[in-house]
Amino acid sequence: MKLANLLATAALTLTLTLPATAAGPQNQPIKRNIVIFVADGLRYTSVTPETAPTMAKLKAEGVDFTNSHSTYPTLTTVNAAVIATGHFPGDTGNYGNSMWVNFAVPCRQGATVTFVEDDCILKDVKAHYPNDYIAQTTLLQAARTAGFNTVIVGKKGPAAIQFLGALDSKGASIEDPVGLFIDDATNRPQNLDGTPSKSTVLKGAIAAETLAATGQLAAPPFAATPNIVQQAYLRQSATQVILPRLKDSDKPFVLLYWSRDPDTTQHGALDSDGKLVPGINSTSGRAAITNADSDLKGLLETLKQYGLDANTDVFVTADHGFSTIAKAIPTVDGTVGRPTLASGFLALDVGQWLGSKVFDPDREGAEVDTASGEHPVQGNGLIGPSPEAPQVIVVANGGTDFIYVPSGDRALAKKVFDKLAEAPYVGGVFVNDALLAGGKADFAGALPMSAIAMLGSSKMPQPAIVVALRNFLIGGCNEPEPQMCQAEIADTSLHQGQGMHGSFGRGDTRNFMAAIGPDFKKGYADKVPVGNVDIAPTLAHVLGITLPGPGTLKGRVVDEALTGGKEPKVEKRTLVSDKTPSGFQTILNEQQVGETKYFDAGGMPGRTVGLVEK
Repeated sequence: MKLANLLATAALTLTLTLPATAAGPQNQPIKRNIVIFVADGLRYTSVTPETAPTMAKLKAEGVDFTNSHSTYPTLTTVNAAVIATGHFPGDTGNYGNSMWVNFAVPCRQGATVTFVEDDCILKDVKAHYPNDYIAQTTLLQAARTAGFNTVIVGKKGPAAIQFLGALDSKGASIEDPVGLFIDDATNRPQNLDGTPSKSTVLKGAIAAETLAATGQLAAPPFAATPNIVQQAYLRQSATQVILPRLKDSDKPFVLLYWSRDPDTTQHGALDSDGKLVPGINSTSGRAAITNADSDLKGLLETLKQYGLDANTDVFVTADHGFSTIAKAIPTVDGTVGRPTLASGFLALDVGQWLGSKVFDPDREGAEVDTASGEHPVQGNGLIGPSPEAPQVIVVANGGTDFIYVPSGDRALAKKVFDKLAEAPYVGGVFVNDALLAGGKADFAGALPMSAIAMLGSSKMPQPAIVVALRNFLIGGCNEPEPQMCQAEIADTSLHQGQGMHGSFGRGDTRNFMAAIGPDFKKGYADKVPVGNVDIAPTLAHVLGITLPGPGTLKGRVVDEALTGGKEPKVEKRTLVSDKTPSGFQTILNEQQVGETKYFDAGGMPGRTVGLVEK
C-alpha cells in the first residue's frame, strides 16, 4: 500500500474514533451540544404516537432503548443523582426522596427525617455531608468547568441535583461561572410553607426577556394537576430566551430540562379515585404525557429554528416508571377491597411489634395517638421512648420504605425483620451487609443491600433494612402491555387509584429512554440493557470530558448506540435468598454488561411484577 493510502486510512480511523467532535474549518474540532430531557415518571410502554408523537418519532428515527432501567429505589432524587453522576446510590448517598440524615436540618425546622426535593434542604444536606452526599463531579459541573455553557431548567429538587453549585448562579447570564439555573422556585424567596427557598433569582436582561416571554409572570407558577401552566412558563423560558442566547454565544452548551409531568398529574389525578381501573391510565394521565411531549417538541423545533439541531445530541429519559396505588392486600385475581393501609402503616406496625411509642417527625415529633386511629401524616415514624431517642426510624418512600436502627442493634433489627417476613404487604427485603456479617442465617429471606448497589463509597446514614413493598397486576386492566397494569402497595398519604412509584416491579424499573443526534445511530432498537446510570458516562464520552469522584459503582458508555459502536456481551442472572421457615424469600433478576449491573425486578414470587424465579 502506498504511503498516501496508509495516511488516509489512519486519518479515517482516527476520525471514526473521535467521540465528541466533527470536522471543522482548518480541521479544528467542533464540540457537540447536548440536550438532556427528563420526563418525570414516564413509563416506556406509555409512549405511543397518540400520547407522545414527538417521543415516538424520536425513538423511531434515533435510538430506542428497548431494555431500559431506572435505578432502584425507583424514586426521583435517587435517579436524579444517578443521571447527574453516572454512579449508583451507594456512591451518591442519595438513597431516597426521603431519608433520615442524623442531624437537625435547618430548612426542615430541625427535623432529622427529611424530604429532599427542595433547594434549601439540598444545600443543608450537602453542607453537612460535603464528602458523602453527591461527592462526584456531575456531568453539568464538568461541562461548565470545561468551558461549555450550561443551563438547568425544571423541577425543583432533581434539577438542582444536576449541579448543586448552580444554585449560586447570579441569574444574569448564561456565561455565569456556574451557568444559568431556573426551577419552579426561582424568583420565589419562600416556599409555600413559608420556609426559605434558597433558589436563584433572575436578573438583568435575562429577567426582562423571561418576563416578556412568559406573559409578565414574575415567577414560575406553582405546580398543578395537570401541570400545564408551570411547564408552559419553563418551556417558554427555554425556547424564547435561553436557546436564542445559547445560539448567539457561539459556544458549545449542555442544557438539561426536567419536566414535572407526567409525574405530578399521575400522583394527583382524581379521575380514578378509589379505583385501580383505569388508575393512572386515565384521561388525565395520558394528557400529562402529552404535556411533557409538547415541551420536548418545543425544544426540538427551536433547535432546528436556530440551526443547532445538526450538531446537538438529544437524550430523553425518565427517572422512573409508575404504578397505580393500592391501599389494601390484593386478592389472587388482582383486585382490592376498601383501603386498609393508611399512611404510616409500616411505622405503626413496627411500633406495635416492639411495644413502643411512635412519634411523627412531620409534626415536630408529636406522639401518634394510635388508639384513636391517628397515623403519621407522611408515613414516617420515630419509634422508641421519645422522639429525641428513637430505637428505630421508618422512612416512607412510596413503594419502598427504609428502616434505620441508629444503634446498630442486631437483635433489634432481627426482631423487626422476622415480623416483616410475615407481613402480607412486603414484596422483598434487603438487609445491610453489616447486619449480615454476624450470620446470614438470621436474616434468611433477605438479600444484601450491596446486591442492589446501595452500599458504596458514601458514608451517609444507611438503612438497616430496605423494604420493597408488594406490587401486582391489576385485575380487569385491559392495557396491551402488562407493565401498564402494575399496582403497588404504597406508604403514602395519596389515595388508592392515584399514582406512585418506588417499587421493585418492572412497571417502575422500566422507564422511557431514547436518543437522537449526530453521534447516535439512526433507526436503531437497542436491546442491550441500558439505564439512567449510563447517561452521564455516555455523554461525557461524547463531549470528551471526564467525571472524577469517589466510588466504583458506575454506569458505562453505551457504545452500541453510538455511530460505529458494537453490541457488547450481556449476562443474565438470578440471585435467590434462603427461605424463612414460612417460605418467604427475596429474588433479584439482573443483567450485566461489563462491570455495570441492571436490575429488572426484585422481591418474592407472586408479589413482584416482572419477576422471573429462574
